[in-house]
This record gives sequence, structure tokens and C-alpha cells, in this order.
Amino acid sequence: MEETKNVVANENFDWNSFENDLGVYSQPKDEIAAAYDKTLSNVAVGEVVEGTVTGMTKREVIVNIGYKSEGIIPVSEFRYNPDLKVGDKIEVYVDSAEDKNGQLSLSHKKARQLKSWDRVNEALDKDEIIKGYIKCRTKGGMIVDVFGIEAFLPGSQIDVKPIRDYDVYVDKTMEFKVVKINQEFRNVVVSHKALIEAELEAQKQIIMSKLEKGQILEGTVKNITSYGVFVDLGGVDGLIHITDLSWGRVSHPEEIVALDQKIQVVILDFDDAKKRIALGLKQLTPHPWEALDQNLKVGDKVKGKVVVMADYGAFVEIAAGVEGLIHVSEMSWSQHLRSAQEFMKVGDEVEAVILTLDREERKMSLGIKQLTTDPWAAIETKYPVGTKCAAKVRNFTNFGVFVEIEEGIDGLIHISDLSWTKKVKHPGEFTQVGADIDVVVLEIDKDNRRLSLGHKQLEENPWNEIEGKFSIDTVHEGTITEMTDKGAVVSLAENVEGFCPARQLTKEDGSTPKVGDKIDFKVIEFSKATKRITLSHVRTYEEARRAEIAAEKAEKRAAADATKSTVKKINASVEKTTLGDIAGLAALKSAMEAAEAGKKEE
Repeated sequence: MEETKNVVANENFDWNSFENDLGVYSQPKDEIAAAYDKTLSNVAVGEVVEGTVTGMTKREVIVNIGYKSEGIIPVSEFRYNPDLKVGDKIEVYVDSAEDKNGQLSLSHKKARQLKSWDRVNEALDKDEIIKGYIKCRTKGGMIVDVFGIEAFLPGSQIDVKPIRDYDVYVDKTMEFKVVKINQEFRNVVVSHKALIEAELEAQKQIIMSKLEKGQILEGTVKNITSYGVFVDLGGVDGLIHITDLSWGRVSHPEEIVALDQKIQVVILDFDDAKKRIALGLKQLTPHPWEALDQNLKVGDKVKGKVVVMADYGAFVEIAAGVEGLIHVSEMSWSQHLRSAQEFMKVGDEVEAVILTLDREERKMSLGIKQLTTDPWAAIETKYPVGTKCAAKVRNFTNFGVFVEIEEGIDGLIHISDLSWTKKVKHPGEFTQVGADIDVVVLEIDKDNRRLSLGHKQLEENPWNEIEGKFSIDTVHEGTITEMTDKGAVVSLAENVEGFCPARQLTKEDGSTPKVGDKIDFKVIEFSKATKRITLSHVRTYEEARRAEIAAEKAEKRAAADATKSTVKKINASVEKTTLGDIAGLAALKSAMEAAEAGKKEE
């Protein structure tokens, strides 16, 4: 607190003589006033003059510019200069010699503004360090009061390290350098980072000169990205790539380190020219393969966590940094192509059997199907030849159907073993993928893990009965179900089909039948081995016509034979008659004429 001074009036002072100018002064009062006025500055309103700070309070700064009264300026105009003190020289703008209270009116802000543009340009030209007051945040940085004008401070120019909280800088006064001026738009860009970069560059040179590969240093986590961690080594930055953070798999560096954390790192490599330093964290600990149990061997069971999935398999971490691959073919005894995602997912805890182990190459392969019994180990006893069972259709080929009897046991039904009677051109006509189908085991191929299966063998061979019913030369009514260039497929009975060649298909009236027509057919060929019945429609009417013609010929032949016999008899009787027997000659003549007429008819 300021001390209070007690002022005591002179009891002998003659106030009456003073007020009436009765010889108190040795000179006339007006002369003394004129002399006093000469000691004061001539205040020019609207000009910028220099003043001296004579006093300061929490709200005001008292400034003497050599006028008969002092001016008062709000302390807020000096926010850019928190170090202001009594005795400092400052520039002020004279608003008026006397305001309504008779007080000298000054403004420091206006004085700064009048000369601000010149000063900013001068600071840029001279690379001068200036002070500024950070007023507020804006997009991408801060607004700074410099010489009474607003300048832009980019976020990247606040400090050499990334800024996570801009708000802590608001209402602070800092030193800056002017780095850019747009004369046309009167935009000013300032930087605080530029002040310390030169010093940091010198520090970097010192630090880089002392670096050695394998050197262990302490640093502070400065920034974390998806690909690695930047570490401040005391003026120079190094990068720990995500693969050098841990011997195990790392999804994101945040799993291992945190911002501002102090960590020990080892120098893996560095580039003097590019100022790049590669750091490692995992290298400070032994490789997990070196610490792996030496007693671990092929055939042992291990537990681990699925860390990566691929279509071809899953990588399982059995210890930090020790992984084994379970190939999809080792996940199931089934031979069907499947994706590893059908069996497990990332994060699953699984048990597996070691299939291969190479400590030098640090590789291991695992299997989970080995935890269950191989279904083919006892295939002969579980599914001997003749076994009837249900299966599921898995896939088609042109020659048959692949089915699965149970997980890991597959078989093939050849297309010829699907039906006794129906001619199947493609398995898709008979069944569909995913459908259930009954089968019987025909043959076992244990080496190739395949079964030959049949479906038609579940029923008796109907061709024994069909052979008796559809013997050669028997005639049956049939329905044409399909027409081809070569002929027609004919349905003779349920599940019994025959084929009529095109030349045997013509109707009696010369027309060709069509699909859906029901007509008679004669069996002209029957093959039980190839299950083929060849039919003819032409023969059903041609042979009847031939029989009719043959009957007519036989009848005529019989009539002719009878005539010859009669002639012989007449000839015999004629020999007994005389030449003059006119009656006998007449009869002979008639008989001969009749016989001749019969021959001509034939």
C-alpha cells in the first residue's frame, strides 16, 4: 500500500494577499504564468507523442507528456505488454487537451494503430522479435494483437511440438516473429516457433553428432500415429515404427504407449542428412522365441489367441511374439474347400496341436483337426461295402455327384449309379446341392480318402422284369416325351423309356408324330447291359400290310393250282376220245382258255 503523507498548511501564509495579488510575487502574476506556460509542452490534438509512465493502478496507467496535467489510459490497452512499469517510455495519441472533466485525454491503442502497419513491415524486414497478445482462438490457430492490429498465428507455428490444447494460450503475451505479410489484404502472419527453431537446430546438430546405433536413450512420447510413435529425445525427434513397438502384433500404437510418457528406446538407425532417427522399443527385451520352452515339440498341445485371420488360415499367438499358423486344411478332416472364418475369428482362444516347429526360422504350424479322431482311420469297419446310409449333396460334376456322409468322409455317386431306368444327362436333373440322398457304399479307396457310392443299388434291378415284358417284336403303346434330330424318346411305362430312330417314326399317312402323341411301337432291339430299348412305329403298320399282301398271294396261288389240276384231268379224258368228238374238243378248249386267263391274272 502507498504511504499517506500528512500535508500541513503554512499558518503564516496570507491568502488574501495571494488572491488579490498584493505583492506576494516578486513579479507580476501574469508574467509568472507566462513563464510557467513556457515550461509546458504545446499539446497538438490528433498527434502521436511520447510520454512517460508515472503511475499505475489495477485499472489505469498514468502518463506524463509534459503537459500541465497528466493523462490516464486504461490498463487494457497494455495487455500486449504485461511487463509495463513506471518510468517506461510509451507513445500516446492526444485525443483532446481537456475532456469534460478537464482531464488530458490520451490513447495508447490509437498511437499504436497509427504506426502499426509501418512497424509490422519494419519487424519483418529486420527479422525483429516483437510482443503480441493472444486474444482468442480461430480456425486453424489463434488471433494475436500485434501493434494494435490483429495477426494470425497458425497452430503449427505456436510451438515445435504438436499443440493438443489451444485454449491454454488464450490471454497470454508471447514473443513472435513476423513471417508473412499480404500487403494487398493487410494480412499478417506471425510465428512463435520460428524463435526457437534456430536454437533447436543447433541442439539437433549436437545430439545427432553424438548418436550411435544401439545407443539407449530416454525420450518423451510426443505424437502417436497409426503407423508409429514420435519420441522427443531432447530437441530431436525419432520414430518408433509400429512393428518395432512390441514382439507381438499391435493393432494401434496406443495399445503400447501414451502421450507424454517417458520411455527407454534404442537407436536402430539414423540419417544425418535427413535428420531421421529410427528407434526401437521391443529390441530392449529378448525375442520371445529365445524364451520359448525348449521342451516344446511336434505333437504337443498348445493354447493361444487368434490374432489375424485370412482365407487360407489363422495366426495364433501362443506367447507374446510367438505365433503359429493353422492352415484351413488343418481345421477340419473335410476335403471341401472352405474359408477359415467358418471355424474361428480374431480374439478366440483355441487349443491346437504343433505340426511343425522350426526354432531357427521362428516358424510354427498348428492344427486343430488333430484333436479329434481321423474318421478314415476305421473306415472299413464304420462304413464297410454294402453299408446303406444318408448323405448330403455337396457338389456336381458332369460325371457324378459328390456327397458327404459325415464331417471328413466324402464319396462320389457316378451318374450311371443314380437310376436304373432314367437316363440322367446331368446330376442337376436328379438332385440339388444341399439335398439329402440315400446311398450304399460300393467301394472304399482309403489312400485317396474317397468312397464310391450308389443310389440305384438301394432298389432291385428292374431290368430283369422289364426284359420279359418288353421282349423283341412285342408291341406297346408309348408317349413321345422328347424329339431330337436322331429320333424320339418314348415313355413306355413308369421309369421305362425307349428310343425310336427318326426313320422308324413316320406314320402310315406319311406325317411325323410330335411330343405328347400316343402311338404304338414295336420293340426291335433290347439291351439289358446298356439298358437300351429300340422301338419302331413304322413296323407296326408295315408288317401288317405285308401280311395282308402275302395272304392275297397265297389265295391266288391256291386258285391257280386248282385250275392246273382240272386241266390235267381233262387232258386225261381227252386222250380217250376221238378226234371227231367235238364235245370233248370244245370242253378242252374252254379249260385251256380258263387256265391261260388265270396265268395272266397272276
